[in-house]
Amino acid sequence: MTTTRPIRVLIVDDSELVRLGLRTLLGSYPAVTVVGETDSAAGALQAIAQLAPDLVVLDLRLPDGDGCQVCRQILTDYPTCRVLVLSSLLDARTVSEAITAGAHGYLLKDINGPGLVQAIIDVAAGSTVLAPAITTQVLAMMRNSQQQEALRKRYDSLSSQELRVLTLVAEGLTNKEVAAELGLSEKTVKNYLGNLFAKLHLSRRSQAVALYAEMNHKG
Repeated sequence: MTTTRPIRVLIVDDSELVRLGLRTLLGSYPAVTVVGETDSAAGALQAIAQLAPDLVVLDLRLPDGDGCQVCRQILTDYPTCRVLVLSSLLDARTVSEAITAGAHGYLLKDINGPGLVQAIIDVAAGSTVLAPAITTQVLAMMRNSQQQEALRKRYDSLSSQELRVLTLVAEGLTNKEVAAELGLSEKTVKNYLGNLFAKLHLSRRSQAVALYAEMNHKG
C-alpha cells in the first residue's frame, strides 16, 4: 500500500497515566495518529464504531471486562481492524487466550517508544509481532499440547515452497510482500499458509512464527 496516511490508533487502557504517556509518545511520530482513547471494554467497542481506527492498542486489564474477550469481539465485528496487545501480563494462560482470540501482536509494557511505533507499523501492514518472552510462552503452550517430536515431523512434512513462505512470514513480511518476493499472487500465498497451518495443526500466524523460531533454533 503506497499511502502516506497515518495509521489511526485507538488506545484502550484503564490507566489514565498510561493513556497519557502513549498519546504523548505516539503524537511525536508522523506515521501514527491517535484518534481516541478509552478506559473500558464498553468504551472500546463504542469508540471503534465511531472512530474506525486501523489498529487498537489494547490492555488486557479492563474494569468492565476481559481484554481477550474484547479482542475477540473487535475482530468479529470489525475484521479489518488490527489488535496489538500491550500488557504487563506474561502468564501462559493469558498469552494463550490473547493469541486464541486473534491478537495480531503481543508486547510487554517495558518496550521502548521506537519499538512500539515500529510494532504498530508492522502490525498495521499485516505482520505478527511478539515480544521475545511471549514467543517463549507460545512455544511452551505448544509443547504442553503436542509432542515435540510430532511437531518436528509435521514441520519436516512442509513442501519447499511452503517452507519458503513460512520463512518469509517469520521474517515479518506481509502476505503481499511474500507474494512479491516469490513471484506469486497474494491468493496463492494465502493458500500456502492455509495448507501449512493445516499440516502443523496451527490456527494462528503467531503460532507459526513461534514454531519456525523453535525449529530453526534447535536445528
